[in-house]
Amino acid sequence: METRTETGTRDALLEVSGLEGWYGESHVLHGVDFHVKQGEVVTLLGRNGAGKTTTIKAIMGLLDKRRGSVKLGGRETISLQARHIARMGIAICPEERGIFSSLSVEENLHLPPKLAEDGLSTDRIFELFPNLKERRRSQGTKLSGGEQQMLAIARILRTGSKFLLLDEPTEGLAPVIVQQIGRTISALKEEGFTIVLVEQNFRFAASVADRHYVVEQGRVVDMIPNHALDANIEKLHAYLGV
Repeated sequence: METRTETGTRDALLEVSGLEGWYGESHVLHGVDFHVKQGEVVTLLGRNGAGKTTTIKAIMGLLDKRRGSVKLGGRETISLQARHIARMGIAICPEERGIFSSLSVEENLHLPPKLAEDGLSTDRIFELFPNLKERRRSQGTKLSGGEQQMLAIARILRTGSKFLLLDEPTEGLAPVIVQQIGRTISALKEEGFTIVLVEQNFRFAASVADRHYVVEQGRVVDMIPNHALDANIEKLHAYLGV
């Protein structure tokens, strides 16, 4: 399979080139190349084990070892530690969600260690996630899986980060919750947020994204604009094995 060559990366907010990554001795990423422009929603699509989650962890500096180039706003970050990368306004919402289950929704929302001036207020959070407003005094352990996912996203919105890396935000959730998360992503895009979305549900991805990168065996092997998704549906099925 041939990798599709892209142009127009000069104005990219994120530019990833030749990114390699390791978990211990395991070489997982083998030269990932893609870019994201300011205000875009871009998805990383692929089968389980393709390297999607590893890619966003590598961007955040969360791998044992990485090599190549990851430029954020034109600044090279490959040698920076994760905490320094986070201070550049990029945040990751992991698949495991990472909320404090013994604390209430409100307490979780006030826990990020440093709130930027432009971090979303709790009032705005509750506008985006009305379910959380109804459960604001509930412990994390009392929340449904969908509500926990909403809370995990809400927590990183409080930090002031404008570039979000979301790992499988809809996995295992009821369709009505998936729709609400989709509406939230669309609303954030309208407010100028930039989002990289790791997904296996390409139908959900198609409802929110501008472009889709296909990841196979630790490499990006194709890029499909959202408007061309229908024309490439058979090829996409082949990539994803559906």
